Amino acid sequence: MPDTDPQDPPATDPRADDPVAALLDLLEIERLEINLFRGRGSGGETSKRIFGGQVIAQALSAAYHTVEGRACHSLHAYFIRPGDPEIPVIYEVDRARDGGSFTTRRVIAIQHGRQIFNLAASFQIDEDGPALQHPMPQGLPDPDSLPSRAEVRADLARRMEGRIAAQRRSDFLRDSPIEIREVAPYDLLDPVPAPDSHAVWVRLLRPAGAPPWLQHCLLAYASDLHLLGSALRPLGESWLSGRVMTASLDHALWFHRPVNFDEWHLYQMDAPNIGGARGFCRGALYAQDGTLVASVAQEGLVRPITRD
Repeated sequence: MPDTDPQDPPATDPRADDPVAALLDLLEIERLEINLFRGRGSGGETSKRIFGGQVIAQALSAAYHTVEGRACHSLHAYFIRPGDPEIPVIYEVDRARDGGSFTTRRVIAIQHGRQIFNLAASFQIDEDGPALQHPMPQGLPDPDSLPSRAEVRADLARRMEGRIAAQRRSDFLRDSPIEIREVAPYDLLDPVPAPDSHAVWVRLLRPAGAPPWLQHCLLAYASDLHLLGSALRPLGESWLSGRVMTASLDHALWFHRPVNFDEWHLYQMDAPNIGGARGFCRGALYAQDGTLVASVAQEGLVRPITRD
């Protein structure tokens, strides 16, 4: 696995116009010491705070930089404080255990001298064993028949004029390295109650040919997109409605089989429980051939905004 320290690209670097190259650069974190790494804060899905998927992916990248010959099979993380995109994030890796079959790592993300996030990840040697899985949902439209994320967001942006602050509208139109095709699009601007179970097709915007460890980081980044929205759908709410406060509280991800995120994956999601100002959401990621490659779980803040 590469151990080189990437440099910040100059203003004329072509990566500035290539969201996929920018994401790959974001995940190639800088080694400061044996177990200490630094990742850029800016460059994710939002400008006001660091996107949760970004800090998950960078922390997993830091852990992978301390592991040889083993693949991550699960990670469990907590979001503690909002990340500041104006400064780097320091990742401290604890080499908890190197066993015969499994390796365990703990990663702490620090900004302004305080912990903003922590993650525990387990890695395993390649082993054979029985293989079973639930089947992928059938009868869904092909991703190439659905409108692109850029098309859907451009249409929503036109409707936002005069209704949503310019800063938030600008964030909404940021270029993303992740292509998303919604099977049943949910209107974020004028939401109405809808079933919590829904699906999107996801992949990198363009093929990157990343190595296996980086494929895991890319999928981890994308796994935080759309998931918490599952808990807002039955309420007829969205993060644009202005009536509810949302934030990811934790995130768990299990890798079942090898990932090639250059190709389409079906992300099937639902929210089996909403209560206590929290929503519990689940997801399953299938390769287009029906192979279940990963499972996800997350609890997030779903707090109604009250005004005097």
